[in-house]
Formats: sequence, structure tokens, C-alpha cells
Amino acid sequence: MQFIRAHVLVCGGTGCMSSGSRQVQAGLEDEIARRGLDNEVKVVQTGCHGFCEMGPLMIIYPEGVFYVSVKAEDVPEIVETHLYKGRIIERLLYREPLSQKSIPSYDEINFYKKQRRIILSNCGHINPDEINEYIAAGGYEALGKALTLMTPAAVTEEVKKSGLRGRGGAGFPTGMKWQFARQSPGEKKYVVCNADEGDPGAFMDRSVLEGDPHRVIEGMIICGYAIGADEGYIYVRAEYPLAIKRLRTAIAQAEEMGFLGKDVFGSGFNFALHIKEGAGAFVCGEETALLQSIEGRRGMPRPRPPFPAVSGLWGKPTNINNVETFANIASIIVDGAEKYAEIGTEKSKGTKVFALTGKINNTGLAEVPMGITMREIIYDIGGGIVDGKKFKAVQIGGPSGGCLPEDMLDLTIDYDSLTAAGAMMGSGGLVVMDETTCMVDVAKFFLTFTQSESCGKCTPCREGTKRMLEILTRITNGEGREGDIALLEDLARGIKQTALCGLGQTAPNPVLSTLKYFRHEYEAHIKDHVCPAGACSNLTGYTITDDCRGCGMCKKVCPVGAIAGEIKERHVIKHKVCIKCGACEGKCPFKAIRKGA
Repeated sequence: MQFIRAHVLVCGGTGCMSSGSRQVQAGLEDEIARRGLDNEVKVVQTGCHGFCEMGPLMIIYPEGVFYVSVKAEDVPEIVETHLYKGRIIERLLYREPLSQKSIPSYDEINFYKKQRRIILSNCGHINPDEINEYIAAGGYEALGKALTLMTPAAVTEEVKKSGLRGRGGAGFPTGMKWQFARQSPGEKKYVVCNADEGDPGAFMDRSVLEGDPHRVIEGMIICGYAIGADEGYIYVRAEYPLAIKRLRTAIAQAEEMGFLGKDVFGSGFNFALHIKEGAGAFVCGEETALLQSIEGRRGMPRPRPPFPAVSGLWGKPTNINNVETFANIASIIVDGAEKYAEIGTEKSKGTKVFALTGKINNTGLAEVPMGITMREIIYDIGGGIVDGKKFKAVQIGGPSGGCLPEDMLDLTIDYDSLTAAGAMMGSGGLVVMDETTCMVDVAKFFLTFTQSESCGKCTPCREGTKRMLEILTRITNGEGREGDIALLEDLARGIKQTALCGLGQTAPNPVLSTLKYFRHEYEAHIKDHVCPAGACSNLTGYTITDDCRGCGMCKKVCPVGAIAGEIKERHVIKHKVCIKCGACEGKCPFKAIRKGA
């Protein structure tokens, strides 16, 4: 019998792979074999650990030592010093900023301390390509319990009692949605998983599919049993090749083990599962457009009712949930609705996965209990703002969400609080902005995205977002007019009230939230022709201050000869010539060039 004395877990998520984890893993396997340790040391590729900022990541068991920013050139030392001699390599351990204390266990790192991992509990700890590792972690226990000990109605009732709300954005009660589909008449029904994650800065669904695909599959099979469906589709964007590859492997393994296909667990229940690759249209995240795409049509929303639970895929009753929603189901069935409902707030139960991006020190993936504050996520888990700059705003909910200011940092994260504040939970994208960010420009960025992704079917979205974008572009170019703010608000309200689908109805949210909390920036752009953040080039210039020593470095790098002055004398910028490229600011050794209106 082979005795494995050490397991080396190497992060195989997309983030770590882009930083070189493939080379690290290959080097480990070669070096371990060369040293003759391959019979006692096993290298395991896992999914995403979440701490993307510090990747590639590695955990070595049984010690539980957590190594960060591992490079291929570190491999010989890891094998020689740690795996052969049993000594920890101090320089590869994670250290908290401003602390000299070494942290050997990732559980003690601030990034993980306040997290509550249910959906991500296996990610980073099991090989997603090995079904036996999922089973060893309790996988498919929930399916067995549901099929052998519970009726479809009981499963649906358990999900209702848990208080789980859809994690795709709107937050509709999941159990109620399942009940509608179960009660709809018809012999043929479908289960659909919406994995068309299109929000800028969002990678929650991708990481779950890459790191723990069986958890999503198990949730879909249980849903099929609950509503009376015998077939399902996972709609995943083609830009996620690794997620698709691991899903295909997982489906094949589940079929081989008898968890998918005919007579699952000898219960007489049949369920088949397919993958449909989407072409990357953001509008296909809207459920009716998604169904159109699966059917081979152009992805365009249709009016509701009828809702998909009554008439969905090919006109049959269909239940649609997103990746994160399905990933919650196994825990609810195994542990019980009451235990799940203990987490979170009264109306927002469980946990939520967020993708932390932007001007934040710890970019990555975090799963937190509902009810946690924005401040805790950004400062305790996220490590605060890059370069010690001042926090300005956070965009939550993607293009459909809103921008919240500093005085809302103590807002609790739950569906109702965010909606009341003018934002929304969305799928979980969380973009942090610092003092150098122009909020008018941010609104323009998100509206540019939604306008370009509009399917064009309904006039309010097609024409309204275009007109709003034109106004925002004028304002950021220094051509704003009196009445632009009122016009933006009128257009936004009209689009929200009359657009056909969720994309159009929520497209104005970034504009409305920035107008609500940062109206003074719009007014400064329009009335004073200045950008307070110094981000809009047409409204911003550069000034050389009294700190100038006349070294001439700025003059040398200016591409248009806009800087004048003699050596050892203060230089000046000819603003009519300056193209505002910023080369001088970056080159000045005395920090004497200031960006500002």
C-alpha cells in the first residue's frame, strides 16, 4: 500500500494560471520525480483559493503551510527544503502588511478571517477533475438524501424554509420559484443554470465552476427532482474554456458513477445534463434571452408573462437559477433549512460571494455572511485602498448596480438595504474606487457597456441609453450644458419604467446613483468646466509648483515641447500646447508637477 506523507495543493484557477501556476505545478512534478519522492508526495491541482492578489498559491499538508506568489524558480527550493528536509521557507509565507509576523496558516489571514465559506468550501481544497474527492468531502450526499428520503414537495419546501434568494441579482425566493415550476402542468420540464457571467470585474461563477463543478451539478439534479424535470442545460459563456472543460469532465464522471442519467440512486428518477456555450452577449444573462439562445435563436428578451416557470425552454415549464444559487442547494438539504437560515439577516439568508476588484489591496474572491458591512469587506477582507489613498466609492452589482459613497461604508450587505440605497446585490461584482476616480466618468464607463450590449429590441433601451451616453460624453469632454442633469434624470426614469427587460430597466442605475451621491461632480464639470478628480483630460491640466528645482527632466520627456524654463529655474507649462499626457508628472524627481484643473 502506497503511503503519501505530503500533499501539495497548487491553485489551478484562471487567476493563478495567468500568473504561472501551470509552470509551478509542472516543475513540482518533475522535481519530485527527479528526487525520487513521487511515491510519497502527491501534487494536486485545485480550484481558486480566492486570494488572487497573492497568486500563484500553494498549500502543503499535513502542516497546512500556505505559500504565496510562488514562481517556477522557487520549485527546487520547495522540494529540497520543505518536502525533503521538512523546513518551512519563511520568504514564501504570507505576511500581513505592516506586520513582521509570519502566518503559516491561511485560516489566520485577515483576508479569510471574516469569510463564511459554504459555496467555496471545496474550492482550493479538492481536485475539481476528481469526483472521488468531491464525494470524500460529502458530495452527492444531498442528492442521495433527496431521492431516497424526501418527496419532491418536501425538497421544495426545504428550500423555501431556508430563505435562499436567487443570487443572480434580483433576489427572488428560490423555493417559490421552484414551486411555480413544479406546479406547472406538463410532462416535460427543464432545469437551466445561468452561467453567463458578463458583468465587468465579475468572476464568481467562473471560479465555482472551475473549482467545484459537481456542487453545481448536484444542485441542478436536486432541482430537477423537485420540479419534475428530466433534463437540464448549463448556459456558460465560451470565454470560460477552463470552466467548460471541467464541467464536461464532471458531467462524464457523474454519468459513469450513476448520479446522472437513468434511474439515479435506484429511485426511478432520470436526469440528463447538457452544456450550451454562449457567445458572450451580456443580454443573454436575462433569462428569456438566455432561453432563446439555447434554442438556437438570437438572444433577445421577450415580454413576461408568461414566465419561464410556465412557458420556458421550447415552451415547456423551466426553472432558471444561476451558478451560486444551485451551489447552495446541497448544504441546505444535508444540514437542513434551519441551520442555513441561521446565517445572514431576517430577509437575506446565507452567504454571498463577491469579486473584489479595483483600487483595493486584496483583489480576489470572498464569501461572506449576509449582513456584513461594506467597511468590513473593503478594509478587513480587502485590506483597504491601494497606496493608502482615500476611499471614494464602491460600485456594487455591476452595470445594473450603483455607486455608494464613503458615508455608506457601514451599510449592511443585504438585498433590501442595497436597494434602498439605490444599488443592488447583482451577481456580486464589487469595484472599489479611490479619490482619483471621476464619478461622471464611471457612470459613462458603465453606460458605454450597457449601451453597447443592448440587443436593440425595445426603443427605450436602444435609443434612451444612447442619448444618455451622448450627454455623459459631452459632460466629460467639457461641453456640458445647463439642463443636462435634469435631462439625464428624465431619460433614466423613462428607461427604467418602460424598457422590456432587466438590462434596460437597470441600465440607468450607475447614473442615478452617482447623481444622488456625487451630484457636485456633475455640476463642477458643467458649470465650472473642471473635473474635481483630475481624471477627465479635457477638463484637467498640469501645473509646476514652487518645488521645482529646474532639473529639466520634465522638459526632456515632453513630446510636444510644452514646457519652458532654464536650468535651475522653475519651469512652466504652456497649457495651449500641452496634450495632457502626464509624461512630465511621472518623470519629475521632486514631485513638483501637480495634476488638477
